[in-house]
Order: sequence, then C-alpha cells, then structure tokens
Amino acid sequence: MALVPFAGAFQGFDSIAHRSETRRVDAVLQSALRSALVAYGDELGRTQARAERFAHKRELQRALAGRDRAGLARLIASTPNLRIEAPRGLTVGPTRVVGATEAVAVVTPGRRLGSVVAILPLDGPLTRRLQRHAGLEPAQRLVFVERGRVAAGKAPRGAQLRAKPGHATTVSLAGTRYRVLASDQLREPSSTALVLLAPQRAIDRAASSIEERLTLMMVIALILLVLIAYFEGRAIVRTLGGFVGAANDIARGHLDRRVKVRGRDEFARLGLAFNDMADQLEARLQELEEEKRRLRDVTMRFGEALAATHDVQGLLRVVVETAMESTGALSGVLIDDHGEIVRKGDAPASAQRLEFPLAAGGETFGTLVLAAESFSKEQTETASWLVGHAVIALENARLHRTVQRQALVDSLTGLANRRLCEAALEKEIARAERFEEPLAVIVADLDDFKLVNDRHGHATGDQVLREFANALKGTVREIDLAGRWGGEEFVVALPGTDLAGGALLGERVRKAFAKRVIVAPNGARLTVTASIGVAAFAGQGGVNELLAAADTALYRAKRAGKDRVATAETSGETSVGAASLGA
Repeated sequence: MALVPFAGAFQGFDSIAHRSETRRVDAVLQSALRSALVAYGDELGRTQARAERFAHKRELQRALAGRDRAGLARLIASTPNLRIEAPRGLTVGPTRVVGATEAVAVVTPGRRLGSVVAILPLDGPLTRRLQRHAGLEPAQRLVFVERGRVAAGKAPRGAQLRAKPGHATTVSLAGTRYRVLASDQLREPSSTALVLLAPQRAIDRAASSIEERLTLMMVIALILLVLIAYFEGRAIVRTLGGFVGAANDIARGHLDRRVKVRGRDEFARLGLAFNDMADQLEARLQELEEEKRRLRDVTMRFGEALAATHDVQGLLRVVVETAMESTGALSGVLIDDHGEIVRKGDAPASAQRLEFPLAAGGETFGTLVLAAESFSKEQTETASWLVGHAVIALENARLHRTVQRQALVDSLTGLANRRLCEAALEKEIARAERFEEPLAVIVADLDDFKLVNDRHGHATGDQVLREFANALKGTVREIDLAGRWGGEEFVVALPGTDLAGGALLGERVRKAFAKRVIVAPNGARLTVTASIGVAAFAGQGGVNELLAAADTALYRAKRAGKDRVATAETSGETSVGAASLGA
C-alpha cells in the first residue's frame, strides 16, 4: 500500500519532467524561429539592395542597350550570384542556383532594357549565418524544406521532412528523432519553409536526469517508511502470532480451536470475534457441504443444457428453470417490453424479488425476475453467476446466427455472395417457369479493375468494389437480389422484369457508378466504369444457361469499347463517354 502513492507520485513527476523539458525546447525553437525569419528577411533586403546598386551602373546599361553579352559577362564576373536577363532570350549569369531571387528592372527614359536578378543561395553559409542570428544551441539545426524535402542545411539533402507550420512536433529524420518547428512558407523562394530541429535525445537526457533524482528521493523515503513500520509493528506482530496459530489450525480443519481472551483492549475484542467466527464456521460447515452438492448437480445440468443447443427460446427456458432450482425461488418469470416470455411457478405479491437483465452483443433477451420469501447473499450471487453464463450462451447463439448469415453475405460489399445468388436464381427461374413471369439477370464487370489495383493498391480496389455495391443498392428494387459473383464481377436477379427493363436498369446502374469519384489513399481522384450484360429467361434452361447468355452480352460490351450495356438478344449497346482513371 505504501508503494502505491510513491509509484503514482513518481509517475506524475516523471511525466511532468518530460513535458517541462519539451516545453522549454519548444519555447527556444519558437524564439529562434522568429529571430531566424528576421535575419532571413534582412538577407533578402541586402540581396535586393545589391541588385538595385548593380542595376544603376552606366556600364551595365550601355552593355544591355548594345546587347553586349561579353561585356555583361565581364561586369558580373566579380560579383557572384547575379544574373542579367534581357528581352529576346539574352541571359548572362547562373541559372541553376537553388535559392531566393530578387529582380530589379534596368530602365532608361522611355525604354526597359532588362533586369538584374540577385540570388540568395540556400546553402551552408546562409544556414550558418541564420543559426548565429537565431541563437540556436550547438546541437540544434536549421534547414530549408521545399515541398516536404530538405533543400539545404545540416541534414541529408532530399530527405523527407514534414511538419505543420507553427506547431512543434517530433519526427524521425535519417534514423534520428528530432523535435521540429516549421515556419509558414517563405515569400521567396515559394513552397519553401524554415525548419528548426532539436535532437530528441537531448530532451530525453535532461528528463532522465530529473527522473534519476526522483528515483533516489523515492528510495530514501521508502527506506525511512520501512524502518518506521518495522519498529512500530514489532509489538503488534508478537500479539498477532497467537491469532495466526489459531487461524492456521482452523484452516487445517480443527474448528474446535479457540484463542485466549485477556483484558478489554482491541485485541481482546478481536479474540472474542475470532472465537465467535469459529463457532459460526463449525455450524455452517455442514450447511455449506450440502449446498455445494446441490449446486454441483445444478451446475452440471445447466452447463450440459447450455452446450446442447443454439436455440434462444430453449436456452431462455433452461435459464429460468435452473435459476429457480439453484436459489430455491418460488417463481421465475422472463419478461420483455411485450410481456411474459417464460413463466414457471407462482409466488405471493409480498415475496422478495430479484431482477437480472439478459443482454448480449447489444441484443436484449428480456429480464429474469425470481421471487421467494427471501434470498441469501449466496443465493443472489449464484443467480448472478448463472445469469452471467446464460448471457455467454445467448451471445454464442446470437453469434451462431450471425455466422450463418455471413455464410450467405459477401463481407466486403454487404451484398449476397455467390452461394446465395445461385440459390436465389434457381428459385426465381422455377417461379418464372411455373407462373410464366418474366425474369432478367444482369452480369456486371468493372472495367480495367486490375489497373486500379496495380496503380493504387488493393485498398483502393476494395473501395471501388464497395462503391459499385452502393450504386447497386441505390438503384435496384427491394424484390431484386444484387450479389457479388466473384472478384470484380456482380450479378443482379430481376424478378418480373423483361429484357428491355433489365437493360434500362443496367444503364441506370452504369450511369450511377460512372458519376462516383473514388479518392485513393494518396489523394488521387479516380473514376471507374463498368460493362454490363443483360439476359432474360426464355422459358427453358437453368442458371448456367441464363448466366452464360448474360456473360456473352457482357463480353460483347467489353469488345465494343467498355462502359456500356449490351443485351443477349441484339448487339446494340448503350454507349457513354469514356471513363478515366485518375493518376
């Protein structure tokens, strides 16, 4: 018990130490980032001033007016990171330097000769100057990040580094964890941000130092506590030795053992209570043995009954009967919102009642009400235990029904699976043949589905299948049966529908699916189309022949260009605009 508050305090202080050190580093990074941005703005200002000074040189203006490439090259030879740009493709100076640029126009009265572009390279010297102005600690770094990848600084160039602007977070870079803080995108160059990095191991070391000190303090406090407990408890331990010996004798079955009572202090009262307990134990032993035998028989019968059936109604009757027998109840009633489900026995209105709700897996089977003149604590606990096991059995029965249902339903789309489709088609063909009613069947196949899986992964492919299933659910009638036949192939049975009606429904499905936009995990937006074949029952043949006719129409639609509907009678298809796959 003494360890609990110490352990809790240690855990709390350890967590506070980590958070405190992390907040300190975050504050340093916030201040340093503001200083770095100011310094970077000064650097851009000096770059702009340099471009303006160079643009006012007479020699530059004369060389630009004469389009003297050699003269322009001589002018900028002694001034690095400058570029001269003039109309008609005249460019002198570096063009592939990674950095920020500031352009100044070179004009004479009434004429624009060109421009001077001063470049501020994003390189090591710039990052070192910014680090000095930012006042970063020795282990901390400053890097430039362009579109989520390191462009310059003390980090592997091109390494992926993503951070939300203005929010410090922990990331991994080149196998090392850092606490990072990123600025908003810079004005120049665009799509580039300043990011400050602080090694996470330094934060962890500082927090570990605090943790070590806390551990030492906790150990010292525990030692003091143990010493105090030892000296205070010696007298109590000696007195309790007699009680321990007597308790051990009783535990071995010697219920006639009693302790000697002296005085009127707390130990005397404890001795009296101990002797009274021994008397009651001896009296209750025989009762408990008899109760144990009875409960053993009831439990065995109850377990056998629960394991023997998955019928919910049968289980409910067993629960009521066993609960009455195990508790000695006069009556047992299982009720729900609609009234009584099971009733056994009868009890007066004045009888004590126990109520136990029976609920499993979100489904409620009612409330068990037991009535008797009185219930002991053991009887109440026994009833509660039986109800707990009954709930497990009811849950198993519910799961059994669920498994039976899942055997007939496709888990990905929620549509009927192939087994259920085959059984339904056989039933509908028999009905159509007996009552001479029309019956149409649709076979649909997703176009270029393998390409979707290859480009965007199977997770996107599964999403496409679910979207087509949703298009089917939103289009077919309640009496129709839509199912997944296998892979990317679907089947729809249309009772009471002829070939023309089936083609119209197929066209509605095709259009509804073509309008859907699926978003891949990488953010790509794509649309997928489907080719559909329709056939009608001709009064003879079976499931295989009907599906073969629809399948033939489907492949005629595929050969005709995909994204269309074809019927088994004619070669005419319904054409739509070409579908496209998003990159």
